[in-house]
Amino acid sequence: MAMTTASSTLSSFSSLSLHTSPRLTLLPFTATNTSLTKLKSSISFFLSSSPRLTTTTCNAEQPEIETTFFDNDDPEYEAVFEPPEAPEGFVPPPSFDEGSLETEDEVAAAYEELYGAAYSGMSVLGNDIYVMDAKVKKLGAFGKLKKEKIRDGFEERVVQVRRVTKVVKGGKQLHFRAVVVVGDKQGNVGVGVGKAKEVIGAVQKSAVNARRNIITVPMTKYLTFPHRSEGDYGAAKVMLRPASPGTGVIAGGSVRIVLEMAGVENALGKQLGSKNALNNARATVVAVQKMRQFREVALDRGIPMEELWK
Repeated sequence: MAMTTASSTLSSFSSLSLHTSPRLTLLPFTATNTSLTKLKSSISFFLSSSPRLTTTTCNAEQPEIETTFFDNDDPEYEAVFEPPEAPEGFVPPPSFDEGSLETEDEVAAAYEELYGAAYSGMSVLGNDIYVMDAKVKKLGAFGKLKKEKIRDGFEERVVQVRRVTKVVKGGKQLHFRAVVVVGDKQGNVGVGVGKAKEVIGAVQKSAVNARRNIITVPMTKYLTFPHRSEGDYGAAKVMLRPASPGTGVIAGGSVRIVLEMAGVENALGKQLGSKNALNNARATVVAVQKMRQFREVALDRGIPMEELWK
């Protein structure tokens, strides 16, 4: 019984030593040979201490793997750097120290271009030396912050201001809604809407919203539309027609304001359906966006403009 147990133990140790794979260890392969040597010595000691067991030697030879690199390199070899040859006609750039020195005005202009106008009271590039005064908070009536109008060439026209209420859990919240049309009277116009607790704040918000929705109105040299167009927004429907010079803008409501802010001087407009000022203004924008110039149509068809009237 003891002989059988010892034989099974020896076979298990032998199989463990013979099937040990170097891929299962994170140590170098030299460390594997050392572990095998220790395992052999422990097995020999176990067998020699028991007189009933016969000693068996496990000879598991592992192939020696070379881990050295760069065997073909000569440590005494000295590499020589050989720069590439310059191409034909190459002219080396001038040295930094060979150039002419910059004048004080050139240095001041470069500094002002990078960092803005200096606070010495002089500007080389003609910038505003009192730029910090624009950052001072200016208070208007009743100690409230006064906001200056944006100077970008667009004029503002208030179309409608209404009170709107919002029912909440604690009651009703009163706000003002403003509809504003902005334009430069040169073909650019925009319609915006905004809400605030005060009328001034609502107008400012709607003006900012209108500037974000600027469109270009196609016009002829007689400041009228190139062709007829119709647009609808919601329940509002607007009809636009070109007019001869001297006719003026014959329209009403928000349609007239949108056309005047766009710079149209001769046109006919009619509101069909709803009388809502905001919807009619947006319907006018939709009708304008459907218009196309004659040159665009001729370019798409690939024919001269004279062929359009044949």
